[in-house]
Amino acid sequence: MTYVITNPCVGTCDTACVDVCPTECIHGLIPLEEIRAVPVADRPRVFPKSQLFIDPDECIDCGACLPECPVEAIYEDHSVPEAYEADIDRNAEFFLKRATDSP
Repeated sequence: MTYVITNPCVGTCDTACVDVCPTECIHGLIPLEEIRAVPVADRPRVFPKSQLFIDPDECIDCGACLPECPVEAIYEDHSVPEAYEADIDRNAEFFLKRATDSP
């Protein structure tokens, strides 16, 4: 089991989940420093198609991120609502691409 960040995060990019993650397994399409440089209220306008992702190989299933998500976008992989099931694959693809892009 691991956790997955789903579509409600798109444009939100609230990094509160990152702050409580003990394994630092939450990453973004945009570097976290850039996201954090923008006020939370402005992030939907500045990052309309961006979101955060949880690395399934690094996640220890602690659930610390769940209560921190202001848009309730984080689910256990086996509990993702049907409307967001494609997000499971999108999360895996994000980390596969990161692995192949690394030097």
